[in-house]
Amino acid sequence: TGAETPCASPEHRQFDFWLGDWVVRTPDGAVAGRNRIEREFDGCVLRESYTTERGFRGESLNAYDAGRRVWHQTWVDNQGGRLQLAGRRVGEVMELGSRGPHPSKPGITLRQRIRWTPQNDGSVRQLWETSDDDGATWQVAFDGRYVRRR
Repeated sequence: TGAETPCASPEHRQFDFWLGDWVVRTPDGAVAGRNRIEREFDGCVLRESYTTERGFRGESLNAYDAGRRVWHQTWVDNQGGRLQLAGRRVGEVMELGSRGPHPSKPGITLRQRIRWTPQNDGSVRQLWETSDDDGATWQVAFDGRYVRRR
């Protein structure tokens, strides 16, 4: 008769396909970095730790908000970058996004969306896009393929 695990619902497991130790490759096959995604805090949080050979490092915390029925991600890195995203899983795709002031264009709103899609071969595609015209057009900021480390 122990306490029920607060993060045991199926919704809390929607992003589990991203768990693992990954090599991240660009579309041309070059290594972009290494990413480790692990469960933390009694399974309530997915913690991402990203590193590159060039010394770039960043981490994100990802959690499901059961009250609002939405996923949240907070990203920070060693270059002063910070990103807060929110969204949902639709079908097989996790899509998180944000809207906020453009960092280098005053008065312009920057929209960001990142989609993680599990692939048939066990890899995961991460497509990060930005828009400075309120979603009329999108530019690819990053297109990565996560391949499990052997």
